[in-house]
Amino acid sequence: MNEQPQDARTASAAPTRRRALVVDDSRMVRRASRSILEEFGFAVTEAEDGAEALARIKAGGMPDLITLDWNMPNMSGIETLRALRAQYGDALGKVMFCTTNTDAIDIHKGIDAGATEWIVKPFDKPSMRAKLEKIGAI
Repeated sequence: MNEQPQDARTASAAPTRRRALVVDDSRMVRRASRSILEEFGFAVTEAEDGAEALARIKAGGMPDLITLDWNMPNMSGIETLRALRAQYGDALGKVMFCTTNTDAIDIHKGIDAGATEWIVKPFDKPSMRAKLEKIGAI
């Protein structure tokens, strides 16, 4: 009989956990987002700004979901999204802006740059769930 060792069978049968990258210069927002996303089954990584986000993606691969603040030092959210689209094109996962910006012009810029969705801060678990369900992330 050709049996695999127990650990090999378990590893191949284990489902792949969805990954999320939370990009925000506010530690409090990153913690809140992490907590919500982990409840929805995501393995979460954090970045303080766009430059750190690009480095984390380069080192760890493309996450399934990126939550992205608009207003950050060093590299804004829109600059980050444009850089990601230029580098990864269609391989870029779902991107949801999490921001205080409610101006229609900014929303259109974000969507035109390739954002999948938009959520306004402060947000809570039910509103995050609704947005993630809308884009098929959960």
